[in-house]
Amino acid sequence: MKGKRYAQAAALVEAGKAYEANEAMAKVVETATAKFDESIELHVKLGVDSRHADQQVRGVVVLPNGTGKTVKVLVIAKGSKVDEALAAGADYAGGEEMINKIKNENWFDFDVCVTTPDMMGMVGRIGKVLGPKGLMPNPKSGTVTMDVTKAVKEIKAGKVEYRLDKTNIIHVAIGKKSFGVEKLMENYNTVYDAIIKAKPAAAKGQYVRSVTLTSTMGPGVKVAYRV
Repeated sequence: MKGKRYAQAAALVEAGKAYEANEAMAKVVETATAKFDESIELHVKLGVDSRHADQQVRGVVVLPNGTGKTVKVLVIAKGSKVDEALAAGADYAGGEEMINKIKNENWFDFDVCVTTPDMMGMVGRIGKVLGPKGLMPNPKSGTVTMDVTKAVKEIKAGKVEYRLDKTNIIHVAIGKKSFGVEKLMENYNTVYDAIIKAKPAAAKGQYVRSVTLTSTMGPGVKVAYRV
């Protein structure tokens, strides 16, 4: 059941209209009237079939204005790489003891897990618990790497991953209401351009089917997208 506040916000958005991106963003910011700093999200429906490996769309981008969230980073490594990770700003870093902490204590006080390739064998043992939470390190998202300094700094600076869900839609948080339209548009363009560039060679027909912007509690606003 949607409340009165939502109904008032929805009344500001013309049903079925696709707004120019700048105008759509202004509408989303205007209708984000909750008492907290709402997240702004981009939803892009693509004309691909995620069941086929050659039509997968996923990647990472660093948002020019960050995400507005404090991201806790765990690095699983050994030797000097542990010290390097902590020096780069990782919240937690360690080797097998971190894996055991996750396995034995059900500890998940982190948002992103980075590991070095030589630790992937051990990390794989807890894949069943990391995977469903979206925390399993992956070379494609830059979270399996020897360059832990770069990985940690990019994540802290606002690196986000985009990927298709089962309904062929990409959902990405691109900032907070408090960023304002200009900064949100810079983040929007960065993500949207990356999705366009990531078009699989196997994709046939219309690639982008719809683009919608939403806030955490507000109505969706359709965007007149460019291809």
